[in-house]
Amino acid sequence: MLKYLFFDLDGTLVDSSKGIKNAFHYTFSKLDMPVPDEATLSSFIGPPLETTFSHFFDNPTQIEQAIAFFRDYYQEKGIHEVRLYDDIAFALETLSQSYQLFVTTSKHEPSAHQMLKALEVDNYFTAIYGSTPQRFVKEDVIAACLDEHNITPNRAAIIGDTKFDMIGGKKRGIDCIGVTWGFGEEDDLVQHGASTIVASPKDLITHLT
Repeated sequence: MLKYLFFDLDGTLVDSSKGIKNAFHYTFSKLDMPVPDEATLSSFIGPPLETTFSHFFDNPTQIEQAIAFFRDYYQEKGIHEVRLYDDIAFALETLSQSYQLFVTTSKHEPSAHQMLKALEVDNYFTAIYGSTPQRFVKEDVIAACLDEHNITPNRAAIIGDTKFDMIGGKKRGIDCIGVTWGFGEEDDLVQHGASTIVASPKDLITHLT
């Protein structure tokens, strides 16, 4: 029986596209590199920064510098350029009455804590897991949550908007629920393991209650 819900953050709980894109603009400008077009920037929302910048640099030091520039902007400004999706707060309040809720995101863990606290929804979550130097791939973030809370995989589900959420969930043996209000494509979600697709937070409530 399902008891634990693992929520992705960007594109699932919050629309953070403005802050993320602005942080990439800042980063590429600081590096004296051309800023990719909007469609390409949108594709950067979801994967870990380490993965994204590895497409531009082979040298780990350069990747670390790019991530540092990104986080400089994001911590100061980008973290405030965000909004909760409509009905998300209601969904969290409703689902928290029947499930134990967690966040498992590829976002820098301190930023995730700060953002959810500022949006006044952090209290719905038992714990918030994000990217650290030791773990930044989604499957490893999920694994940390499973291990530290002694959760049996068949009692948990990941709720996310991109294929990276589905891939991470499948690799850790948990159910995968895809949402279509974020940044990913429905076909990608299905192709990479979503057992269910929901179109709105209210549909998510209906599916889970």
